[in-house]
Amino acid sequence: MISPCPRYSPRGINCPKLPPGEQLDYSLSSPLANNQELCKHNKPWPTPAATWTAGQQVSVKFAPGGAPHGGGHCQFSFLYDGGKKYVVVHEIMGHCFGADNNQRDISFTLPAGLPGAKQADFMVTWVNAIGNREFYCWSTNVAINGGSTPFTGKEVTIANWRTYPVIAEFQGNFNTGVEHYKNAKTITVG
Repeated sequence: MISPCPRYSPRGINCPKLPPGEQLDYSLSSPLANNQELCKHNKPWPTPAATWTAGQQVSVKFAPGGAPHGGGHCQFSFLYDGGKKYVVVHEIMGHCFGADNNQRDISFTLPAGLPGAKQADFMVTWVNAIGNREFYCWSTNVAINGGSTPFTGKEVTIANWRTYPVIAEFQGNFNTGVEHYKNAKTITVG
């Protein structure tokens, strides 16, 4: 992910200033290792990497090229007020980077009922279709112009990391592991 700029990215677009004592992370395109925290960096940017409005279309950009590993499942989710659970606002099953694996600009509409926040955690997660069983995760902070009521949706699905379920290599079946996403708990945030 390059936009909105993920935490501590050396390649992101319009990145905020690094928090004091932190360094750029040149390994953000690598999968999450078992000894790393979710999304590698939990200390937020001092200022939001983007400002979005509930009910409007937003765009998440990935660097051109790279290794799309045959696509896979990806989710886009938010965490509010230092909570512990991310709520999904958009997901793509099977072909995260498009049927041809060349899509690097993913646009979607934020739910109209999404609560406003000065600094909400925004997370993108991806389970690859082909290759080693891996879990990719990027996180940043965005300001959201929205309402003041809580939002209810699915909890983010985590797989292929630590003790979470393993989703097998797809072997051409792009419905592999979809049950983990369909059976996710419903949670309320904000």
